[in-house]
Amino acid sequence: MTADELKDRTKKFALLTLRLVGTLPPGKIGDVLGRQLMRSATAVGANYRSACRGRSKADFISRIQIVEEEADESMYWLELLIEAGTGDKSKLELLHKEAKELTAIFTATARTAKARR
Repeated sequence: MTADELKDRTKKFALLTLRLVGTLPPGKIGDVLGRQLMRSATAVGANYRSACRGRSKADFISRIQIVEEEADESMYWLELLIEAGTGDKSKLELLHKEAKELTAIFTATARTAKARR
């Protein structure tokens, strides 16, 4: 997968998440978890773009690890929403699957970049 394809994929993940959060039922659970999920899901793409412009290998590695953490955090918020029974379970599960795949991609990317130092 190219960097441009991954930029598009992370942007799509953010947009789908934003749309899903907009459908969460009103109330404390949806508001709090939705806000946290929006923050982490949009940070995946934003930080990946930043990593692509890293000034050095060390800078790239540092930034890509942040991307990995944000994708993993998104998984956490999605799991809480699923287990709390808040929102459309099938859409939450699809986003959770994507967050899991993105986490795996960025984990492997960080590992490869560290090995090539």
